[in-house]
Amino acid sequence: MPVHVIVGSQWGDEGKGKIVDHLSENVDIVARYQGGANAGHTVVIGQQEYILHLIPSGIFNENVICVIGNGVVVDPAALLEEIEMLRSFGLDIKKRLLISHNAHLIMPYHKLLDRLREEQNSRIGTTGRGIGPAYIDKFSRTGIRIVDLLDREVLCKKIKTNLEEKNKVLKQIYGEEELQVDDIIEQYQEFDKLIDEFVTDTSFYLNNALKENKTMLAEGAQGALLDIDHGTYPYVTSSNPTSGGACTGLGIPPTAITKITGIVKAYTTRVGNGPFPTELFGEESDLLRRWGNEFGATTGRPRRCGWFDAMLVRYSARVNGIQEMAITKLDVLSDLSEIPVCTGYRLNGKILKTFPTDEKRLDKLEPMYETLPGWKQTLTEITQYSDLPERAIQYITRLEELTGIPARIISVGARRDQTVFKDV
Repeated sequence: MPVHVIVGSQWGDEGKGKIVDHLSENVDIVARYQGGANAGHTVVIGQQEYILHLIPSGIFNENVICVIGNGVVVDPAALLEEIEMLRSFGLDIKKRLLISHNAHLIMPYHKLLDRLREEQNSRIGTTGRGIGPAYIDKFSRTGIRIVDLLDREVLCKKIKTNLEEKNKVLKQIYGEEELQVDDIIEQYQEFDKLIDEFVTDTSFYLNNALKENKTMLAEGAQGALLDIDHGTYPYVTSSNPTSGGACTGLGIPPTAITKITGIVKAYTTRVGNGPFPTELFGEESDLLRRWGNEFGATTGRPRRCGWFDAMLVRYSARVNGIQEMAITKLDVLSDLSEIPVCTGYRLNGKILKTFPTDEKRLDKLEPMYETLPGWKQTLTEITQYSDLPERAIQYITRLEELTGIPARIISVGARRDQTVFKDV
């Protein structure tokens, strides 16, 4: 099992952090391949909760090397804050954290522009962390990479060129004060000193590790339906959380990938704006949100909640090549007498064969539901699949049938040990 890719199969927030943490006990490397500090991966060990934004979720297993790949956009402030948080808990991350020298940096103007654009036209519902503007600069070939920090002259020239454009936008469009080149250079060169020990050619490292037959988990952020190419555009993130992003985001070949696990919630949630066919409103939504503690790990925003959408997950399975599911938060549904599940969509009286990714059709379609009986029994102390209530097993089995994906992992609580494995 050289490379095992872990992808979010809905709109993110599926619980990837917990699953990656659990699976990393048996691998050599955990590598994050895209996104930025807009992601929030939560790991609960015992009574202690940890929230990570950039550092891979395998960091809590002392024998694991964690890699931040070239596909990630790195916010210096967020990264240093995480490093200090881990050290404060007594974790020794020296020689266990590697950061790609080709990863792009989030600059002060990225965060400022992100916030200003969202305030002026808040259609997308971004986190305001500068992710989108950083990726815009990356693809317009004006981005600042970590490797640029090594040469003050090169760094100064690139930042000056960027600020000539950004300051015009800030001043003339938004009425903001201009940013100063020297201030940013000093700030980022200081950052370079603090992370220098972690920076390397991570693609070279990972490919050598694969030649040595070391095992790797590739960890994505967000979810497939937020993918810039395959998600519910334009309400998406600015990178590729889908499994294909693992190769470009880490510099490894597709032939190295041997397994793809899709993480799904036992229901569905979404943060930010955009279509959500199975969304609930009022009391039902409030109950799911409260029972599932559905508030963003990064922003604290309340998540929109709805029933499990098999049509959506089938689409996700297709674009990711998902071979098995990890179902999270099954315990959240334990108080329900009946649980609706979306089996497909109807639009203008016709049953759709594929998942539509355009906003107009998604807003008009009618979800088709079947209702399954609830189990009305707590699951949080169950450790064996066979000990789950019969109706909980029926629910899992029906999700397998509707999605065409076997379930291997069932999460029955937030803690690392509240995880049940099913033979497939």
